[in-house]
Amino acid sequence: MGSVTASLEVSGLAFAYPDGHQALFGVDFAVARGERVALLGPNGAGKTTLVLHLNGILTGGTGTVKVAGLPVGKQHMAEIRRKVGIVFQDPDDQLFMPTVREDVAFGPAAAGLRGPQLEERVDQALERVGMAEFKDRPPHHLSFGQRRRVAVATVLAMEPEILVLDEPSSNLDPASRRELADILRSLDVTVLMVTHDLPYALELCPRALILSEGTIAADGGTGELLSDDTLMRAHRLELPFGFDPRSVTAVTTPR
Repeated sequence: MGSVTASLEVSGLAFAYPDGHQALFGVDFAVARGERVALLGPNGAGKTTLVLHLNGILTGGTGTVKVAGLPVGKQHMAEIRRKVGIVFQDPDDQLFMPTVREDVAFGPAAAGLRGPQLEERVDQALERVGMAEFKDRPPHHLSFGQRRRVAVATVLAMEPEILVLDEPSSNLDPASRRELADILRSLDVTVLMVTHDLPYALELCPRALILSEGTIAADGGTGELLSDDTLMRAHRLELPFGFDPRSVTAVTTPR
């Protein structure tokens, strides 16, 4: 990787909740700028706990997390939160304003953007997710898939270094799922995608990490990991019936 700073570096990250439940036992990985990486693993593996460390929602564990070279901690928190955009599974956790425009403008306005610059930022973000014509609509009038795209726009409006998506394809019909895939492929940001949807991971992410029992159990090409039956069984990962990862043309990362 040379002198280019990684988008994300996680080193020795361990974390226990106050009740004593240890969720992470020393997680190490790095994601290069522009990479799209899937984070896979069974329920209870620690995926959500890991994601909440990436922008300092959870702190107090041991080890380090760096975003674009900046350590996640009190000192850089405002900047880290701009650099790490998390799109949560339920868009209604992110959409709370009367119109789509106000939702997308919320973050940049809070960061001090005003006037024509703010409008331009909103328009660009909505354009990138194909929702420009819905700018003045109330979010609750949109379909679930449209709300998820607006939720992505609210995060893109902050011009993040890294986009973290929590189960982006959940509850989407096949057409919405495909539309979102096209949008995610077109974005020029680093993507970390937490998902149970293994075909989606294969379609969108050339590389995958398997988090299991609080540690990274495997890190490699998504197609290779999904084709390793022993590995998959060991970490309770199930491919959909009849889906053969070997028959799918693997995605490649543009260099």
